[in-house]
Amino acid sequence: MITGAVEILLVEDNPGDARLTLEAFKEGKVINNVHVVRDGVEALAYLRREGRYREVRQPDLVLLDLNLPRKDGREVLAEIKADQHLRQIPVVVLTTSTAEEDIARAYSSHANCYISKPVDLEQFLRVAHSIESFWLNFVKLPPHGANDVR
Repeated sequence: MITGAVEILLVEDNPGDARLTLEAFKEGKVINNVHVVRDGVEALAYLRREGRYREVRQPDLVLLDLNLPRKDGREVLAEIKADQHLRQIPVVVLTTSTAEEDIARAYSSHANCYISKPVDLEQFLRVAHSIESFWLNFVKLPPHGANDVR
């Protein structure tokens, strides 16, 4: 059981989408800490707690865009799910892609959920609130420390 704030890692290179997601989660009913990284290399460093991320808490949930600089979100997802210390962390793919190939590949790489970002602001906020409602209110997430490697 998770006590305290829910830790969320948002992997998003679009500043506008990151800002909207942060605002939507700030308005939410569940106390959460959303940390934003802007590319796949930084996401993996955060998850592995390397360099400047040495002291961060392991996230309870990852929101992952697919089209990222430096390391593609598809590669990040595959690396997360291949790593015994990270694979338990639920990964919600949150991307603009509606390509069937991306959807199939994400689920083949063990994504926990695939959501296409709506273009409309109101719908985007509704999607963010539904993520919060489902993943932070109803789903039982792994306990803190279950993924810790320290």
